[in-house]
Amino acid sequence: MSIELDDIQRAQDRLDTESVARETPVETSRTLDRDTDAQVFLKMEHLQRTGSFKTRGAYNKLSKIADDDDGATVDRAIAASAGNHAQGVALAAAKTGLEATIVMPTNAPQSKIDATRGYGADVELRGKNFQAAMDYAQSLVDDSAVFVHAYDDPDIVAGQGTLGLEILDQVPDIDTVVVPIGGGGLIGGVAAAIAELAPSVRVVGVQAEDAATVPQSLQKGAPQTIDSVQTIADGIATGGISVLTYNLIDQHVDEVVTVSDTEIAHSIRYLLERTKQMVEGAGAATVAALLSDRLAVTDETVVPILSGGNLSATMLQRTLTHELTYRQQLVQLRVRIVDEPGKMGCISNIIADQNANIRTVNHERAVDELKVGEAYLDIRIETSGDRHTQRIIQSIGDAGYEVSRLN
Repeated sequence: MSIELDDIQRAQDRLDTESVARETPVETSRTLDRDTDAQVFLKMEHLQRTGSFKTRGAYNKLSKIADDDDGATVDRAIAASAGNHAQGVALAAAKTGLEATIVMPTNAPQSKIDATRGYGADVELRGKNFQAAMDYAQSLVDDSAVFVHAYDDPDIVAGQGTLGLEILDQVPDIDTVVVPIGGGGLIGGVAAAIAELAPSVRVVGVQAEDAATVPQSLQKGAPQTIDSVQTIADGIATGGISVLTYNLIDQHVDEVVTVSDTEIAHSIRYLLERTKQMVEGAGAATVAALLSDRLAVTDETVVPILSGGNLSATMLQRTLTHELTYRQQLVQLRVRIVDEPGKMGCISNIIADQNANIRTVNHERAVDELKVGEAYLDIRIETSGDRHTQRIIQSIGDAGYEVSRLN
């Protein structure tokens, strides 16, 4: 199996309808240009219908089946997904008149489960990871159903490759395109399109460190898998690539880098603050690579693909808590007090006088080092940064209290 430029161009013709997939914009950011020493055009695919690029491949697959003479024998699409592919298949099935059954892991974000059901699909939750969901989904396939793989399918990859055609049209003087890698369908399609139309353009793939299978696959000459995948970038947490996508990456991708979850979290916050865009971990991974020291782009014209925007409220909260802690704006202090009425009020007043906000307070009394009648106040406060925190600590100490910082 492989794909050619003609396959991608035919997919683009099928997608020529705003009700399924639209041409997403590219946007610039002076701050990102400054921080990377490059001219950066963000490909805003997180603004796509369903919130990710996945609709492109799913619709190309199902509309091709619907147009085929044998399509009359198929009445249901079945897929496995952690979320974005699920929504893409659900929408594509609805647009082509098919029923859809989507199997998702039991830990899939509730927002993605709800959105998939909102597009009309039946959702079954099976297994604790993508592979378990995949195994069950494949067991459901019969003569009246088609299995829509997230990346191991030439029609899916060709549909994702339409993103490459758009980028070349929107940014004709591009030097480098940066693409997230999960199963490899997106980068495989984009790289195949660019290799034919603009072979001088560098194609760089990005994986989350704890889900990175491509570097090892390229080193060993065949697709490799990992059993345990743990990353905030759930959209690229497949744990492996296919032979199809491996071959496309091997042939057309120039470089693959990895980024940590901490770097991805920084990137989510950076995009939110600097570009006012809320992007999920998989989509933010490309900007994380640009902001790292692993990818040289000085004086280049670069297009990182923001592949998805389906960031759950829970993950957003976790990410922002991590970032506030990292930037020393969410600080936990421990103050030793005599455990008697009024002491907590005194400490609260000192913190209030420094214009800081208290989030939580816990009394800790069961600690060996404390004397009888003493307690610790563990206080989580919001500050403007390290200098503000130091002023608060100094003020508490000046009032005669023993104070330490816990984070």
